[in-house]
Amino acid sequence: MESSYCFLHLFLLLLLLLLLLFFSLTSATDSKNNPADQLVAVINSNRTSHKSSSLFDNAGLGCIALQYIKAYQGQCGEVGDNKKPPDSSFVDTFAPNCGVEASTLAPITGRLLACQSTYPPPEEAFNILIDSAKSLQILHDKNHTEVGAAVSGTDGGSPYFWCVLFSNGKANSSFVLPNGVAKTVRPGCFSGNDDDCSGASSLSGGLWTMIVGVLVAVACVVVF
Repeated sequence: MESSYCFLHLFLLLLLLLLLLFFSLTSATDSKNNPADQLVAVINSNRTSHKSSSLFDNAGLGCIALQYIKAYQGQCGEVGDNKKPPDSSFVDTFAPNCGVEASTLAPITGRLLACQSTYPPPEEAFNILIDSAKSLQILHDKNHTEVGAAVSGTDGGSPYFWCVLFSNGKANSSFVLPNGVAKTVRPGCFSGNDDDCSGASSLSGGLWTMIVGVLVAVACVVVF
């Protein structure tokens, strides 16, 4: 009788955890859970509230913003002090890594970059990025027509980088991705492509740990 009860208990727990996994993956694929998209929404909201135009969220530019982050190789100390990847990286490295057609690259009219040891949500990241008169001027520059944002941890963890790139290119004809799809560039995520932001990867670190822990605990109950 006790054995049957334990196995029923185990079955119900497995069913519950599978449902939790399903809903987690479903929500992870929702672009509303992409913090890079959320950051772009905050940027556009701030611009329009200050009488500047809303910017086109360009997936190709967003992917390049993620490559821009990766160029720092997780070195927070390299952020600022005018240290930045050479402009040639856009053609030689960033565009090819994303699959962006080099002939469609447009001028970068502004760059914002921040790095933190702990993960800040998009609204907080916006305040970190806009921390000076210079960054505020970049944000409201009327020459911008499109934007791409990205966020990534280092090897999936701390430190966390946020990057925003602005351009004056034309929507749908600059930073073009073949078939509208970028190459795989994880970890991290970028705006404009309904990306799940490595939802499955982040899930494995939290939910799967919980699943294993629960199963081990139940197994111990069954055995003993």
